[in-house]
Amino acid sequence: MPDMHNLIAKAKALQPRLVELRRTIHRRPELGFEVHETAALVARTLRELGIEAQTGVGKTGIVGHLGDGAGPVVALRADMDALPIHELNAVDYASTVAGQMHACGHDAHTTMLLGAAMLLAGEKLSGQARFIFQPCEETSDDEGISGAPRMVADGALSGVNSVIALHVDGTLETGQIGIESGMVLAAVDSFNAVVRGRGGHGAHPDTANDPIWLATQVLNALYAVPSRRIDPLQPCVLSLGVIRGGHASNIIPAEVYLEGTLRSMDPGVREQLLLEVERCLQVARALGGDFTLKIERGYPPLHNHAGVADEIRASAYDLLGTAGLGAAQPSMGAEDFAYMTQQCDGAMFRLGVKPPGAAPRHLHTADFNLDEDALPLGAAMLAATAMRLMARGVK
Repeated sequence: MPDMHNLIAKAKALQPRLVELRRTIHRRPELGFEVHETAALVARTLRELGIEAQTGVGKTGIVGHLGDGAGPVVALRADMDALPIHELNAVDYASTVAGQMHACGHDAHTTMLLGAAMLLAGEKLSGQARFIFQPCEETSDDEGISGAPRMVADGALSGVNSVIALHVDGTLETGQIGIESGMVLAAVDSFNAVVRGRGGHGAHPDTANDPIWLATQVLNALYAVPSRRIDPLQPCVLSLGVIRGGHASNIIPAEVYLEGTLRSMDPGVREQLLLEVERCLQVARALGGDFTLKIERGYPPLHNHAGVADEIRASAYDLLGTAGLGAAQPSMGAEDFAYMTQQCDGAMFRLGVKPPGAAPRHLHTADFNLDEDALPLGAAMLAATAMRLMARGVK
């Protein structure tokens, strides 16, 4: 088992280098699969550590290999892509790319995995470490496929016994982690629909079939689905994010556009939600209108394997003490890391990045930032858990 006191000391000594890496990545955010600069930095850093770096995995991903081929293979994953958000933080390392920003902490994820590689490169391992740097977690390509399944298809998890990852959490204080077993993140699907009526003059609504009124009836039906159509003991979410229709106050438009998201934990509930959306849109037809509907299937729910979660919890206890285990609860958020835990036992933990006493820091916002004191802690957590999994042969 690793010497935790020594490991955390080594990690904290790396903090200046980790801060420099994170800020370099933060200044040059890249979207989707277009993470070329970030991937080049990752590959160069791994090779400087004497770690074999395989490029072009899952289009633009990087896979590093460390170890002699004996013992369990443990994969550690980080995502590299940014978001199409214009940064508002007034810091000297703010994004230099207009309209793009690391607002979800993937710059920190990549940095902490590189930190874990630095720590593990100096250890005698009882297995192999595989470092997976993934593109395109936030979106998908023209075929609707995101980075994790692309990397899985290219063999990134071939021969892997267990896989771990972390995600920054702006509601937990630095020095705390959150870890649960079982279903911890939701499946996500989306839909877009066009409700069609018949346009006309606003002064003569009787000569039209107002699609805004039709859409209102559809919306009432949609918002009743979670409370009236789904088992109340099963968590689910149905939210509308886009409603568009019309362009003048005195013109009844011909159609209204709707776009929404569906979240669920249970496979049966997931299928029922998709069916209920179509049923709700049928209301428009019952009132003389019509509709078209497009469903986009997204990520599956994320399941944390109990044995892997136990090793993460043990690492947190040894590295951070009892105060290091923060509040843990499932979320209706989604993560394409779920595709990886479908391939082998795995778990994702949440890493606190909120300075003690500060207000919560919300992901996917233009002013999101994180406490860089968390960087060595995340690196140490990844490295310690990987060594635990190797030593105990968890499969």
